[in-house]
Formats: sequence, structure tokens, C-alpha cells
Amino acid sequence: MEKEIVLSTENINKFFHEPVKFQVLKDITFDVFSGEFLTLVGKSGSGKSTLLYCLSTMDTQYEGNLYIKGENLQHKSINELAAIRNENIGFVFQFHYLLPEFSCLKNVMLPAQKLGRHSIQEIEEMAYNKLELLGVKDQALKPASKLSGGQQQRVSIARALINNPAIIMGDEPTGNLDSKNAQNVFEIFKELAHDFGQTIIAVTHDKDFADNSDRIIVLEDGRIV
Repeated sequence: MEKEIVLSTENINKFFHEPVKFQVLKDITFDVFSGEFLTLVGKSGSGKSTLLYCLSTMDTQYEGNLYIKGENLQHKSINELAAIRNENIGFVFQFHYLLPEFSCLKNVMLPAQKLGRHSIQEIEEMAYNKLELLGVKDQALKPASKLSGGQQQRVSIARALINNPAIIMGDEPTGNLDSKNAQNVFEIFKELAHDFGQTIIAVTHDKDFADNSDRIIVLEDGRIV
């Protein structure tokens, strides 16, 4: 059975103009398939984080085309892109960016409340389900600040999953974790992709993490090599 293309790029080129004009992405063209766990790797300055920000729709200053679920996102307004992002993309960063004074449950609920498609009761139930999936349901009512680093990253993955996004994008998702917790996050991503059909695109410096993903895209000087 042919897998669905969830995200697609056509000839993405990006320039920085300060202090001098410099091309940071060069003719980036590739497809990402449903349920694929893809990693972007390359040395510092290769353009991988810049590419992720373009893919995430947070950076729109590029030439070329970006499609998510077949929809071309060129020429969309800032508000349209924000809505597309909230519905289709879940983010997991190096630092978890949880609100420390909020409970884990409330942190996970936030993106769904923002989307506004479900009642508070439904969102709470969805959040408990995601926390259970990530093995931290027992921490739901604790303030996020009281959790270990590994637990906080699990809560941030639950938050990324709350709206059932088409894609999870990770920017160095294991960069702030010790090797045991990094391995745990990797196992979670692999399970999400292979058992639940979740598409994952992650930028990483972690060689083991990348080597065990489904596909690696290597960037060098702004090009796919």
C-alpha cells in the first residue's frame, strides 16, 4: 500500500541578508510520508534548524513551495498559518517549555483549548489519555516544576500529541537529557511512528538517535547530500 505524503517541499531556497547576503538553504526538495520517523542531521551551520523552522511554518521568508497534507502554504496569512500549525504540527524542543506553575495536565491541555474544538471535559480526558500513553498519568496533577527532566520531556511530548497532529517536529528533542532519558524519548518516538502511524521530523546531533530512525536526511552547506 502506498503511503500518504504528509509534507512535501519543492526547491526551498532561503537567504539571510544580515550582515551580508548569504544563502542558507539551497534547492531543498523532499517528501515525508505518513508514519515515517525522519531525522535531519548535519554539522552546526548546515541549515538543519533553519529548514525545520521553514517546515514548521514559523519562518515564511523563503522561496519555493511547502505542502502539508497536499495544501500549498505559500501566500497564506500569518493567522492562517497559525491555525494550520496548531492543528497539524506538534512541537518537542530541547527545552520542554512547560509552564512551571501549571499542573502537567493543564500544560498538556493548552494547545487543545487554543484550538477550541472540544469541551473542557473532553480536553481533560484527551490529556489524561496522552499522559497515560507517555507513562506519566500519575504525575498529572503535579506542578510541572516538580518533575524530573525526563518526565518533563514526556509531558511535553504528550502536549505535542494533544491535537492529534499530522506531524510532530522535534528540535534536538534529546539535547538536554542524559543518555538513559534520551533513549527513552527515542523509544517513544519510534513507538509513536510504528504503532500509531505518527509522522515525526526531528533535528538531532545525536548519532544513535539518527541512526535508528527510519530515514536520515543529511544537510551540508544548505544542501541535501
